[in-house]
This record gives sequence, C-alpha cells and structure tokens, in this order.
Amino acid sequence: MIIENLDKLKKEVLAELKKIKDAEALEKLRVKYLGRKSQLSLILRDLKKLAENERPKIGALANEIKEDLQKAFALLEKDLKSTSKSTEDKFFDLSLPGKRTDYGHLSPLTQIEYEIEDIFISLGFIILDGPELESDYYNFTAVNMPANHPSRDMQDTFFIEDWLAESSEKKNDERLRLVLRTQTSATQVRAMEKYGAPLRLISPGRCFRHEATDSRHESTFNQVEGLMIDQDISISHLIAFLKIAFKGIFKHEVKLRIRPGYFPFVEPGLEVDVDCLICQGKGCQVCKKTGWVEMLGAGLVHPNVLKAGGLDPKIWSGYAFGIGLNRLAMLKYGINDIRLFNSGDLRFIKQF
Repeated sequence: MIIENLDKLKKEVLAELKKIKDAEALEKLRVKYLGRKSQLSLILRDLKKLAENERPKIGALANEIKEDLQKAFALLEKDLKSTSKSTEDKFFDLSLPGKRTDYGHLSPLTQIEYEIEDIFISLGFIILDGPELESDYYNFTAVNMPANHPSRDMQDTFFIEDWLAESSEKKNDERLRLVLRTQTSATQVRAMEKYGAPLRLISPGRCFRHEATDSRHESTFNQVEGLMIDQDISISHLIAFLKIAFKGIFKHEVKLRIRPGYFPFVEPGLEVDVDCLICQGKGCQVCKKTGWVEMLGAGLVHPNVLKAGGLDPKIWSGYAFGIGLNRLAMLKYGINDIRLFNSGDLRFIKQF
C-alpha cells in the first residue's frame, strides 16, 4: 500500500512540474511536496511503524523517489533561470517611440470659469449655481420681464411642456411653466430670497436660446452672472470690479468701452465692450470690423428685481452683470468662431 502511494506521489509531482512557468510557482510546489510537512516527509516518518523486514525495502524506495524529485526540481529551476536570463539579454531598441498615454483635461471654458471664480472669491464673492431647467417666473418675471411684455421678445426661448401640470390652471402658473434658462440672471432673485442683503455672488452656468448661429452666436453658451447688493452702490463700483476681473483674466490692462444699453433687470443699463484681442483692433469677423467685442451687459439692479428678492429698494441697491464665457475665451485664446466650443472636434479641444 505504501509503495503504491509513493509511486502515485512521484507521478503526481512530475505532472505538476510540467505546468510550472516561473520560479515562484516552483518554490511553492517544492514546499508542498518536499517540505517538512509534505506528504513524502510524513511517509518517511511512518517507516518506524512498519515491520522490521519491510523497513529497508520501503525506506530505500522512498529515498530514491525523493532524490529523483529533487533532481527534477533542480533541473527545472536551472531551465527557468536560463530562460529568464536570455529574456533579459534580449536586444531592446531604445530609439523606438514609446506608447503614448492620452490624458483628459479641462475645456477652455472650464479653465477660464475657474480663473474667474478665483478672482471673485479673492474679492469676497460667493459662487452659486442655479438650475438649467428654470421656471418662467425666475427666468423672466422675477427679473422684471413680466408675461406679454415686449422685453421677452429679445430672447428666443426653448419652453418645456410640463407633463406634471394636469389642469389648465397649473399650466398657466409661471412658477410651474418650465424653460431652458436663457440667462444666469435667474440666480439673482433666488439668492436674495435665500441670503438677503448685503450680498456678493457670481453664478456661472450654461444658457440656451433659439439663436441663428454664426461666428459670434450659439444656441448653447456659458455665462457668469455677477451680483453685488449693499447700501449706496454706484456705477463706479461696477466699473472698478470689472477692470480688476479683466486684468486678472488677460494678465494685462484691457480697454473697456462703456455705452448705454437696455436690459430689463437693470436701470440704468450698460453695454461693456472690450477691444478685440484677436485682430488687435484692426477689424475681423468676431468684432464685426469695429475693433470692439461686446462682452457683457450690466447696470444697477432694477428696484422691481430687489422687490422680487424681498429687499427694500429704498435701503438696498446693487449692480449686476452677465459675462459671456465663450466670448471671453475667444479673446483670451484667439479663437475666431464660437461654434468650435461645442463642435466636439478633438483637433480643437486638444489645443488646450
């Protein structure tokens, strides 16, 4: 019985050795079959239990099998070392190009948004976010653009059918009627309702309009809304903050052109233009050959907007502005077509 077990063990070990491909696996197999607690060691220890006339024969066979297995292990170990060495000595051409790993990165719009946030945080502003799917009330009425008012005609809008509104009464409720926000100005009243005054904030985000697209206009674009509410705020505060912001973004002084403009949520309203850095004021398709690019609308917050936010316009005043991030990035990086940002063209994206 013991002899059969020894022969079976030898065949089992030799079969296992044929499957070994590395030194680590070989060592594990050596411990399993030739170690102190291996099956072979246990058989050798049990020889004393055999009859005296059987011990010499079985002992000699066990030692012979052990030596054969040790030789097989040593031979395989030598072969593995030889194979490993030949692989290490194999010629390798260092001049061959390596495999390039592609890494993702922030888009130019996100990069410039982060820059603006850092600048305004250093000036004591907070960063707020608002919903892209906004109510008719906050997007229009709360910022002094009531229903059926001609000022709404300035913005071609994507309205969303409200499937949750069952009755016609609910469908006509401007707080339930949904729209893809046309401006980040909707954040103004939401912030005033929540935080009151005094208040300093910027709110970056995507906006949507049914635009006729060209090199300066896109149906999906990014804005940064700015709002400061305090006592005795004037236009001079607005201009000072804008100069600081533009200098921080472009890393040098830029020329600003301020002219009257109409925006329902401010009074008086201002159009702020920046000298075109793409053509250096010589005239191009981006600046419409004028040398100036319209960068933002701004002004002092309209009393009706303050009232919608729950503030008394006799006590509080403020300024608001909306910067087009796409146009800002165009000037900073010399991009001549706004449609490139959402094109998905990797040749464009990988430049940044």
